[in-house]
Amino acid sequence: MDPVDYVFQVRTGDRKFAGTDANVKVILHGDGGRSTEKMRLRNTFKDDFEQGHLDTFVVKKQFKLRKIEKLELWRDNFGLGSDWYVDYVKVRRKDLEHEVVFPIFRWIPGKKHFRFRVNDTMLPQQDPEAEQRWEELKGKRERYIVAQKIPNGPAQIKVMPADEAFSFDYKWDIVKTKAQLILVSKLVMMTSGRWESLSHLKQVYTKEIFSEPDGAKRWSNDLFFGNQRIASMNHSCIELCTEIPDKLGVTEEMLKPFLEGCSLKEMLDAKRLFIVDHNILTGLPHRKGFYTCVPIALFFVNEKQHLVPIAIQLHQEKGPDNPIFLPDDSPNVWLKAKMWFNNADANVHQSLTHLGYTHLLMEGITVVTHRNLSQSHPIFKLLAPHFLYLIAINTRGLELLVSPNGWVDKTMNVGIAGMFELIRRGLNKWRMDVEGTLPNDLKRRGVLDQNILPGYHFRDDALLIYNAINTYVRKYVDLYYDSPEKITGDWEIQAWGAELVKDRAQGGCGLNGVPSNGQFASKDDLYLVLTSIIYSCSVAHASTNFPQYDEYAFPPNYPALLNGEPPKDKTPIEESELVSMLPDKPTTLDMMTVTKILSSRGTKSLGDFEVQYIFEPEARKIVDEFRADLAEISKTVKERNKKRDIPYPHLDPEIVPNSISI
Repeated sequence: MDPVDYVFQVRTGDRKFAGTDANVKVILHGDGGRSTEKMRLRNTFKDDFEQGHLDTFVVKKQFKLRKIEKLELWRDNFGLGSDWYVDYVKVRRKDLEHEVVFPIFRWIPGKKHFRFRVNDTMLPQQDPEAEQRWEELKGKRERYIVAQKIPNGPAQIKVMPADEAFSFDYKWDIVKTKAQLILVSKLVMMTSGRWESLSHLKQVYTKEIFSEPDGAKRWSNDLFFGNQRIASMNHSCIELCTEIPDKLGVTEEMLKPFLEGCSLKEMLDAKRLFIVDHNILTGLPHRKGFYTCVPIALFFVNEKQHLVPIAIQLHQEKGPDNPIFLPDDSPNVWLKAKMWFNNADANVHQSLTHLGYTHLLMEGITVVTHRNLSQSHPIFKLLAPHFLYLIAINTRGLELLVSPNGWVDKTMNVGIAGMFELIRRGLNKWRMDVEGTLPNDLKRRGVLDQNILPGYHFRDDALLIYNAINTYVRKYVDLYYDSPEKITGDWEIQAWGAELVKDRAQGGCGLNGVPSNGQFASKDDLYLVLTSIIYSCSVAHASTNFPQYDEYAFPPNYPALLNGEPPKDKTPIEESELVSMLPDKPTTLDMMTVTKILSSRGTKSLGDFEVQYIFEPEARKIVDEFRADLAEISKTVKERNKKRDIPYPHLDPEIVPNSISI
């Protein structure tokens, strides 16, 4: 058989110290046990295998394989920089167009032979390189260790592995970025002092960087206050009100002026009354000298199909010093009640909707995924793009923002003590099959029916993407699991499920509501879990993160910090009292800069993966179909926003990232 030339393309990873000066050798294995000789990959007078580079090599006069099935790859320890991280190797015979791909995405230690199958995707029970696979997983388990950094808190990484750090293309340095933003914006330095008036506060915004946030333009409007419950960042607290709870001290007479001539019963029956009850805040710790409230608010869908507030009670128990605030109270009294309600809402938003239910819950899942699923496992390849930079951002965020005397301790009434307690409470309440599964959560709150609660833009747009993700997951799972026995016989997926539910104190995620309690027995089990994870890392985080600057940057609109005490009566007040409640200038600047950074997008949009792990043709077709579905949803969302009174751009798939990377 005549010898042939082979063309190799080798992509070295774009991460610190990924390049190598070592000598790299390969053997190609084909059908029938045939193989080539050892081949050295080198280009004369060229520095090969540099970080982030794609190198091409032609190796001449080798044994002709009819079909390339396996790549054997190794290196020596030559040179000072011999460490090597490889993304992939592509190979073809020079006389043929057909190319095969060997996804690597690994560090290649010296003198160790690795064997990779074409496309490197298989269940563990199908893998002929079982020993290599198990050795890699053992190494991962030594690097990815579950810890509880918050006492009795969520599962997190004990020490961040170097592989999880930001690449050179994507760094998150809040101190440096803050200084740059202030410099570029030419913002007048707000180093000390308090605000003189609301108009004085509005003058601080600039044309560059710190533009006037949307909240500053409409903060006093009841329509906008209603909109904050259904088309902003804390969108999953509102519930259909089926009866007035005993602890809420409203009466029919009290609400009559706001029900457009209808009775309370008629509005309850018509499903036009909604409630937000932040009872989870009861007894929450807070910073010394600051207060928090535990409010309940009643909302009404009026004849114009707008959601408006009709009653606010700032504490849970009825009493003479816990009045019901109403829209026809003195204007500043009503504004003050709404500000205190939003202060409590901000506690829930930052601690649970944002940090607890996306960043922290998904970190634990990321860790146990690395511990239990080989990089050759199809489910690892499905999930990995949605974990990009998550551990890095959490490690950096907890260091700089959620630490003693850090950003949370300076800008929120609850401080980190209250935030951590709220996270603990929320974790014990959260279930993957309820709060982590969008349709079930909407159903629990009585708002799944899209004829109920018009203007619930979060629901309407999120459901489109949720369903697309679910379809994507179903097709992908069906491709690799054509029988229940393949699931029950997949010891990696079973070990993964076990650690998802294992008690956090014992090194697991401690998740509630995982189907079959982690002992996965059907494709339905995997559909729910995988959809929940991808949705939480993309849609759930995007919806709760990116509106932050527009909400928080004008403190009266959505105040994370308020001075003074919640009102105990309805004595009329002047604007000056509202101003005195606001954070001082440096705290306002802190809130503006950090929420500006958090509201920026730094990674690619959903479906456009930064790292492509999936190479099998049938699986790639499923990814392409997912992207096509998202493109159609993007068109739908754009059309919807043309007709909305207040556009809701945050769940256009074009601007929803794959992962929690900010």
